[in-house]
Amino acid sequence: MAKNKFSKDWLHQHINDPYVKMAQQKGYRARAAFKLIELLDTEKLMRRGDVVVDLGSAPGSWSQVARERLAGPGGIVDGRIVALDILPMEPVAGVEFLQGDFREESMLEILEKTLGGQSVDLVISDMAPNLSGVGDADAARIQHVCELALEFSLAHLKPDGALIVKAFHGSGFSQIVQLFKQHFKRVVERKPKASRSNSSETFIVARSLKHPG
Repeated sequence: MAKNKFSKDWLHQHINDPYVKMAQQKGYRARAAFKLIELLDTEKLMRRGDVVVDLGSAPGSWSQVARERLAGPGGIVDGRIVALDILPMEPVAGVEFLQGDFREESMLEILEKTLGGQSVDLVISDMAPNLSGVGDADAARIQHVCELALEFSLAHLKPDGALIVKAFHGSGFSQIVQLFKQHFKRVVERKPKASRSNSSETFIVARSLKHPG
């Protein structure tokens, strides 16, 4: 009974969510689009000509935003967007999509081959592991996903490039922030307005490598 009530409460909240309505009006595949829009506007990131990698891209709302930001005359992408997810994703015009598990070395190699040695301006990651409800285990999973995005960024970002990752406040969060601060000159925590108030999700924005490769 409690589970049923929870489902109804969630459905009610979802249907009446202004960001869900705006996403439907603007043709975004998920309300998460507005989180990225606010992060990009606040941090003044992503412009035409950029090379962007979107990790954990399905269903595609962040790739849609990236396409809008990079679109030149006639809606043609000026720059490059490479998206990756373990789940299938409906095509987004101008976005190169790779399906696979970012945690696997073989998938990382495919992503690197696709980039073909191109340096990246911005890595955006809305990846979130499947959470079990066991605090320590979940913290370790979240940290692992953030560390993978960081490792990839350290290897592929331009010296003044940036990384946006989703993390969750709680056990292990401060360690993730400290790790990012070791490698980037500027690291900030952001909770966009579109993040639900009862969610512990917080985005970490890191920019300008301290020790460019």
